[in-house]
Amino acid sequence: MTQAVTRFGNYLADFQALQRDSAAAGPAWLRDLRDLAWAKFAALGFPTARRGNEKWKYTNVAPLAKSSFAYSRELAPDGALEAGWLRNAAPLEKNWTNLVFVDGSYSRELSNDVSGGPEAALGYRVASLAAVMGNDGRAVEQHLARHASMDEDAFTALNTAFVRDGAFVHLPDGCAAALPIHLLFVTTGRVQPGVTFPRTLVLLGRHASATIVESYFSPTLGHYFTDAVTEIVLAEGAEVDHYRLLRESPGSFHVGTSRVHQSEESSLFSATFETGAAMVRNDFKVLLDGPGSRCTLNGLYLTSDNQHIDNLISIDHAKPLTTSRLSYKGILDGKSRAVFGGQVLVRKDAQKTDAHQTDRNLLLSKDAEVDSKPSLLIYADDVKCGHGATAGHIDENALFYLRSRGLDLETAGRMLVHAFAGEIIETVKLQPLRDFLSGFFLNAIPAKSFFRGGGQ
Repeated sequence: MTQAVTRFGNYLADFQALQRDSAAAGPAWLRDLRDLAWAKFAALGFPTARRGNEKWKYTNVAPLAKSSFAYSRELAPDGALEAGWLRNAAPLEKNWTNLVFVDGSYSRELSNDVSGGPEAALGYRVASLAAVMGNDGRAVEQHLARHASMDEDAFTALNTAFVRDGAFVHLPDGCAAALPIHLLFVTTGRVQPGVTFPRTLVLLGRHASATIVESYFSPTLGHYFTDAVTEIVLAEGAEVDHYRLLRESPGSFHVGTSRVHQSEESSLFSATFETGAAMVRNDFKVLLDGPGSRCTLNGLYLTSDNQHIDNLISIDHAKPLTTSRLSYKGILDGKSRAVFGGQVLVRKDAQKTDAHQTDRNLLLSKDAEVDSKPSLLIYADDVKCGHGATAGHIDENALFYLRSRGLDLETAGRMLVHAFAGEIIETVKLQPLRDFLSGFFLNAIPAKSFFRGGGQ
């Protein structure tokens, strides 16, 4: 048995209270889904047993499982967050469509709600899940929890058991979203230690297109747990640019599960940027389930102190003539640790698959550590696939070259680190987001002279 059942009595009490709450319970099908999800979670427990459990071999969730986190169904009071702070902490552009969730609940005060605009007549909708399920939730019922399986993932099951609110994006056939859509989930720390369960469901019809930014932020240094699940469904010919930003509290746990289902000739471009939390798990899986479908998954993370970031990225080539590119980069400092597990599966009938993955890591400290495990599982004979992984310190020759041009050690080192990160940042197509990330990562590079021999 690889899953150990651990203490979760506080979750049970909160779950039962949620199901009894008529204001938050939702429609009958949602209550039934929650009951099923709780049964799955209770059977699985948290994955604290690491021996024989390859997915969690390098990440210890025991500290999370042993902690008690309070779940609040109460809405955050107006003014709990200031819009000015959000604009400084997150790329919250006024001309974007912004949906803001505070401590798990939709904030109308901080959002640009377009669900009632002229686009709604065409079936285009960007709204909170609670609002959609309270009116006409047929699309939500059809897809919610259909792509993010609860059968083998305790965190997905736990999130589903507490589904109450979240983000819903629906673009009908042929619809192109004119504005970027920003889904911002903020933890205020007013409940300590607290837990939130962000949920996102994105549905794009045939030949629809959108740009979606999914962000997680906190203004606190507190101890809390974010258990997030995102499902993205792309119909034939649909295209989405998806960005995921993680900037949680240094005392927090963040487990994010993303599942993407792609149909024929659909296209996904996704870039993930991670920093901040004490422990991060990014479980991202794409199913290329139609001929000609393609995806690009990029990632950049920065760790320091004793932080731990685990990226588990999977791409399933289920149909022929599919293409995937996977490229992740890590910058590690202090005694931090990173894990990269990249798996590309090519099924028997997925001929003419073209897949490549890379994982590159820059160690700024001699005490930092990375475990990288890229893998290919190929069951077809007419494919073009490759993978690679590297880890090392700053190139001494490049550092010497810059110093010979008059730069001091600190400036030269920071320039090289920023250039390393810039290869991923420059893939961001949204100019305001690209500028935000460039400045943020530049400021996040440790301000010290650690560039000799990897921290010596």
